[in-house]
Amino acid sequence: MGMVQEFKEFAMKGSLIDMAVGIIIGAAVSEMVGTLVESILMPIIGVFMGGVDFSQLSITVGDAAIGYGAFIQALIDFLIIAFVIFMILKMINRMKKNFEEEKVEEPAEAPVDVQLLSEIRDLLKQQNR
Repeated sequence: MGMVQEFKEFAMKGSLIDMAVGIIIGAAVSEMVGTLVESILMPIIGVFMGGVDFSQLSITVGDAAIGYGAFIQALIDFLIIAFVIFMILKMINRMKKNFEEEKVEEPAEAPVDVQLLSEIRDLLKQQNR
């Protein structure tokens, strides 16, 4: 089998495609949450903390500036992204569980002797009437 054919089979596996879709959606959620934190939440938190701009917070040690404000902002980003992903997974698991509960199992066919006894019972009921 040629290398191109092997690569095609590898790339078209369902799990690989699912993973790629998950990564793309995760990047989109990350971008969205990052913008939410940077543009909305951090300015509001800054107002409550006396007009502090977290992205500019830093400590200077010698010639180095340690930007701990950017770390705080990244930490808030992470916590919100983790919470959003947790909620999405929780919703998916609940939907999957509900779907599995809705599956109606077809009743197993009764054994032949039980079927015969049921027919005999029905015939006896008809004769008694």
